Amino acid sequence: MLSLVTAAEHQYRHEARTRDREHALRASIREHHEYRATATAVAQPRTAVAVASRPPRAVWARPIGAHANPDATQVGCAIA
Repeated sequence: MLSLVTAAEHQYRHEARTRDREHALRASIREHHEYRATATAVAQPRTAVAVASRPPRAVWARPIGAHANPDATQVGCAIA
């Protein structure tokens, strides 16, 4: 019985160390991305840029290979 308790404690400690290491890694990655985003935002001044208007989005996603239908009254894909 004592060996089962000892094995469970070792397993718990191992999982806790692994989890803490993963959390620390994710936190460092998050901090790095936040630092880069802040540095990029500070380094590049914002300028007014004319953006071309985009076509309106469809209500549902088109299947791959289907083209936008110029006539909005027709269905753009085959229905089986």
